[in-house]
Amino acid sequence: MLFCACLIGLVAAVVLQGYAHHEIGGSSTVSEGRSIPPLPGVGPLVDFSGPEIRSVTPPPGEVALTFDDGPSPAWTPKLLALLRRENVPATFFVVGANAATYPALVADELANGDEVGSHTFTHADLSRVSPLRRHFELSLTQTALAGAGNVNTALLRLPYSSTPAGITAGELRVGRSVAHLGYLVVFASRDSEDWRRPGVARIAANALPPGRQGAIIMFHDAGGNRAQTVAAVPQVIAALRARGDHLVTVSALAGIPRSRVDPLVALGPHLQGLALIWSLRVAVWVVRALTLMLLVVAVLALARAVLVVVLARGHARRARVPLHHRSPQAWTHLPSVSVIVPAFNEEAGIAATVASLEASRYPAELEVIVVDDGSTDRTAESAAAAAGSHTMVLSQPNGGKPAALNAGLARSRHEIVVMVDADTVFEPDTIAALVAPLADASVGAVSGNTKVGNRGGILGRWQHIEYVMGFNLDRRMYAALGCIPTVPGAIGAFRRKALLDVGGVSNDTLAEDTDLTMAMQMAGWKVVYEESARAWTEAPATLGALWSQRYRWCYGTMQAMWKHRGALRQGHSLGRFGLPYLLLFQVLLPLAAPVVDIFAVYGLIFLPLKPVAAYWLGFNVLQMVLGVIAFRLDGEKLAPLWALPLQQLVYRQLMYLVVFQSAISALGGLRLRWQRIVHKGLAQAS
Repeated sequence: MLFCACLIGLVAAVVLQGYAHHEIGGSSTVSEGRSIPPLPGVGPLVDFSGPEIRSVTPPPGEVALTFDDGPSPAWTPKLLALLRRENVPATFFVVGANAATYPALVADELANGDEVGSHTFTHADLSRVSPLRRHFELSLTQTALAGAGNVNTALLRLPYSSTPAGITAGELRVGRSVAHLGYLVVFASRDSEDWRRPGVARIAANALPPGRQGAIIMFHDAGGNRAQTVAAVPQVIAALRARGDHLVTVSALAGIPRSRVDPLVALGPHLQGLALIWSLRVAVWVVRALTLMLLVVAVLALARAVLVVVLARGHARRARVPLHHRSPQAWTHLPSVSVIVPAFNEEAGIAATVASLEASRYPAELEVIVVDDGSTDRTAESAAAAAGSHTMVLSQPNGGKPAALNAGLARSRHEIVVMVDADTVFEPDTIAALVAPLADASVGAVSGNTKVGNRGGILGRWQHIEYVMGFNLDRRMYAALGCIPTVPGAIGAFRRKALLDVGGVSNDTLAEDTDLTMAMQMAGWKVVYEESARAWTEAPATLGALWSQRYRWCYGTMQAMWKHRGALRQGHSLGRFGLPYLLLFQVLLPLAAPVVDIFAVYGLIFLPLKPVAAYWLGFNVLQMVLGVIAFRLDGEKLAPLWALPLQQLVYRQLMYLVVFQSAISALGGLRLRWQRIVHKGLAQAS
């Protein structure tokens, strides 16, 4: 619920900001609409409310200066200062989004004795939008004016309109549709065409009416560089005064009381306007923050890719050296091994697990201990049926996976202990490869290479990609840095002394394997990765099962990170590299991942398509390059990578939802029970 609330807030903010600031059209008085025959006798101030069109033609010697598209922090203050200096009132037709963004300028216009009119909220061509959009364009502008200047307005200038002679059929239709709202539509007698920036002299010539003819003159105070306008307006004022014209507002020219044109609003509408103004401010801040986060995410993703590739390739080069060249004792290091298999309701897959362990090509003494942890199905019977000379089956009341592992550890006889999940199948040489690095007396644990067995469907293929690109590629990097955070429960070898040094397997967290691995490193033991020790595990086959598993993993990892936060002070590799990397790339970066998706949608709607497409394409190319490198390092075929782009659109979102829920659970201090995944025995197929 919290995630949805935050997501809705973010989406609302970016949509509001995008609608307000990226839909604003450029200044122009060129309409693409079809012109109608000139309306005889129609002046520039038009009332479309009656059956007959009524209008006002400026009387001789009276001129109103009007400015469209503002307010603008660059040009409106210059024009206001100029008008104040010349003691000339004007009428500003404001774009609502600009008024809400720069409310102080609207207040300055009103304080200066000028009046304001509506130019829609985003400079939209009202003849080309839906009635609903038209309603929003007008009502939002009124709300912005209520908040910025405590007024509403009865004056409306249609974007892209010019003189009455150029009225289009669409403008006529819109004029009639907004008349019932009390709007008077204001066209221009003289269009300065300053938006074309034809030069100061041309702007002044376009603006001046002939003789003593009255006029409503159109300028622009936003929508582009208005330096020529600022320079031309004093010339126009001087020329008009030289011939004795009076400079007035549109309402004064029409003889309409100012109180009707810009009526004051009550407290309620004013507060609504303030809410809109602050909402836009917050939206701008949010979008700026998201933009910064997007940049940070891009930099972190690129940095992670470079770091992982460099370190993982270095580890892979060293790993290709034969074991007997890496460690003289490794080739002949074949100690007696105890294998512990904790099982709870694993009837579907336990037989395949036991059979694979019995089939191990391991010349030294091997014992397999299956600990049935209070199963309610035929787990014990299935394990016993598959058992050979190496396997014993123990049963105990349900106590959880750590309790089952500790029970097996207590019954085991050998110095080297291998822990195997009950849904996992070992290859014949896996145990020999897994225990070989333990020839080094400083190594306390060895992580094997976990493979997804049921990778046939799309969900299994996505998890296969994740295991190879994420878990195994990262594990190579961790190994190169000497800070592997997790020896997976599916396949790991441990020195008994190391296990006893940390008090066995703890049940303090939901990620007992991560907790155990970190505890060993805190105790001074090395943890290494052996890629040739492969185990095939059954990945969750449904979204619900996947969610439960990853929620347990993620939440348990956060618990383990908090439990072993002391590593940050001790200065060994786990504290210097492991925990910061986990925090940055496994917690914070996934929490920021929705920014990428929100901005992708935001960009598609409001931004130019090419840079958005380039960013998204670059992100996917980076992932594909990482995928190819990871698959080649792991000796995997590249064919499953066709599902990687789709994974970025579906699977990744599921994973960051899991991280978000885990983070909220961790912040709330929730104590969750260990969650078991229902397996179907699919790993044996591989």
